[in-house]
Amino acid sequence: MSEKPTDKPTCIVVMGVSGCGKSTLGEPLARALDLEFVEGDSLHSQANIDRMAAGIALTDADRRDWLHALAAQLARAGGGGGVVMTCSALKRNYRDILRGGCPLLQLVHMHGSVELLAERMRNRPNHYMPASLLQSQLDALQMPTADERVLSLDIALPLDEQLALAVHHFQGQDPSA
Repeated sequence: MSEKPTDKPTCIVVMGVSGCGKSTLGEPLARALDLEFVEGDSLHSQANIDRMAAGIALTDADRRDWLHALAAQLARAGGGGGVVMTCSALKRNYRDILRGGCPLLQLVHMHGSVELLAERMRNRPNHYMPASLLQSQLDALQMPTADERVLSLDIALPLDEQLALAVHHFQGQDPSA
């Protein structure tokens, strides 16, 4: 991993509701920025995965341990060169927990039409999250605000355009700015 000019870690969370393309963008973004990639869903407990697979929306209490595990992962990765992590991060207080692991956290908010999100969810194979939970995620979503250091990307854009916009946004940027 190459040294960043600022010597400060870059911690980026690609966020949004299920089906928005967090992982699809997150992995190539991490490669392009020469950062570690962490798939946030991989840190869910089996109980949470089972609940979602059964079509049961997670509560704040269900997400608490998961969010703290993600924050700990951000702290570990942030101690090195940095990380790109995927996480729905639906609510401001969830993002605040993540910022506990990396105070200089930056966000990429993936957003798009309900129709496109639902179509993507219906068409992804082997994923435990059913399309029936999309509305519960949209209902829980608290849009990130400018003070949260956020780049918003429309999921209707082709992946190469999303990636180019994100790389341009983060490349050479001082994470403390």
